[in-house]
This record gives sequence, structure tokens and C-alpha cells, in this order.
Amino acid sequence: MTQNRRSRPPRILMLEDSRLDAELIREHLETITPQPVLHHATNRREYIEALEAPDFDVILADFSLPDFDGMSALEMAREAVPEVPFIFVSGILGEEVAIESFRRGATDYVLKQRLIRLPAAVERALAEARERVERRRAENQKELLVRELSHRVKNTMAVVMSLVRRTVKTSDNVDDYVDNLLGRLRAMADAHALLFETNWSEAELLEVIRRTIAPQDRNGTRIKLEPGTLTMLPPKAALALGMVLNELATNAVKHGALSNDHGVVKISWDRSAADVVVIRWQEIDGPAVRVPEDKGFGATLIDRSIRYELEGDVTLHYNPTGLVCDITFPLSATE
Repeated sequence: MTQNRRSRPPRILMLEDSRLDAELIREHLETITPQPVLHHATNRREYIEALEAPDFDVILADFSLPDFDGMSALEMAREAVPEVPFIFVSGILGEEVAIESFRRGATDYVLKQRLIRLPAAVERALAEARERVERRRAENQKELLVRELSHRVKNTMAVVMSLVRRTVKTSDNVDDYVDNLLGRLRAMADAHALLFETNWSEAELLEVIRRTIAPQDRNGTRIKLEPGTLTMLPPKAALALGMVLNELATNAVKHGALSNDHGVVKISWDRSAADVVVIRWQEIDGPAVRVPEDKGFGATLIDRSIRYELEGDVTLHYNPTGLVCDITFPLSATE
């Protein structure tokens, strides 16, 4: 049952050819809160028509009917609306018939001589039906989460294998390879950890930046943050930016403003009215920089992450005063 169905009065389809018995059943059901809405079918044709437009929470059916029997009505209901509880309300229902009706899917039966049981039987059937729906919804959600997790693990492993292959090609020695690879893997792990803390929904840009730069700014004074508008990032953007910022920070430690004792890095960002994020990485007072002759894997990773993962733009300015990296991307492209 959907939330909308749960909030409205229960709708009951009553198959009963006797008007007197139908009135007695109606009177007993009026004790249920909220009072149910009854749809009364008196014969096979009306019953079939009601099942063709099913919007019922419970079906009540007599067993002895003039133009067909209650067991046929049960089979029709199991075929048309298998999740809707079916309760026999009959004057006579022997033990063998009752057992057979349960075997075929009936929920309960109430003798007409004891209609006082009917409200409790209906409420119990409604509660059990809701519980089944909630359990099935939880199982479906679990299945979706497992499939999504499997998909993400496969994607993560593909990225890891790519990092391993590409890092070994661009490292000068074993120590350099280990440092570069561990830094990149750590950036991935930090971004994943942050997203898991938020149930893989959104991560704040400020927190993504803080976690990524922490290993390269051990005393907390060399990288200065100038926060802009509060910006929440979808998982795709958080992961991509974590990798990009790690590359920039690692390069700053090896070759840029963090490679000496007095250089600093300023990171600023903002979000426009059109939900375009603008980030600037600016290095100051580091060694003089120049355009590299060969584009390394780090620069390639930055470029591809922004352009392909985030559908944005990235520009590297090799200014004499220090490297400046400008990043822009639309939040809509990362959802």
C-alpha cells in the first residue's frame, strides 16, 4: 500500500447476495476507525467489474452464491489482486472447506453467526497487508542498494586499476611511485568516507576541500581557505574534485608554493545564481613556475576529471608568481 492509500479510509469490496446480511456486515464494519468505504457486489458480473478496476484493501465474500461459488470468487481475486486480503463471511463453512480456502489463499473466515469478529478480522488483515508491503519495500530497497553498491565498487576498482597503471608510467622511481599512488588512493578513500557519512547523498564542498588538503597542510597554516556560498556536491562531483585537489596539493608540495618554507596556497570558491560552481586554486610565494614541456598524468587527470566527469572547464595559469588553477562546472551535470 502506498502512503496515500494508508492515509485514506480502507476500501472494502463486499460480495454478498443477501441485502439483509449485507446490512448486518455494514453495521459491524462501522465500528472500524476510520470507517471503511464499502463497494457492494451482489453477483458474478458486478464482482468481475469491481476486480477490473481494483482499488480495494480487503475483499469480503459469501461462500454460497446464486450464480457461482465462493471458491471461484477467491480464485478470481488471487489472479486479479493477489496482494489484497480475502475474507470469507459465510453462514456455513465446514472445516475441510475452510482448510482448502486457506490453501488457495484466503486470509480468514468469519461465520455470519459471529459477525462481532468481523471488525477485528478486517483490521488484522489490513495490518498484515501493510506489513507485507513495507517488508517488500524494504527488500526492494535493499536489493537496489546492493546493486548500486556493486556498480560503485566496480567503477572504483576500474579507477584504482587505471591509477596504478598510469602512475607507474609517470613515476621516476619506486619511492615516487608509492608516494603518488598512495596519495591518489587516499584522496579517493577520503571522498568515499565523507560520502558514506552522509549516506551517499551530498557532501559539502568545504568539507571535501578540508579533507583532501589535510595531509599536505599538516600545521594548517600553508593552505588558506576563502569559503563562498554553501555548496552541496552530489557524489560524482565530490569524488572528482577530491582527486583534482589532491593532484594540485601534491604538485604544490613537490614543485610549487608548498615546496619551500614561506609559500602559501589560497583556495576560494563560489556558486552563481545559475548553480555554476567556480573554484580558484592560487599559489603564492613559491618557486618560479613555467609551462611543463610534457603533460604529466596529474595534469591529464585534472583535465579529464573536470571536463568529462563534471562537464566543466579547467584552466592552468603558469604565472611567475605561482600556479593558478581555475575550475568551473555546473552542478546540474553532476546529479
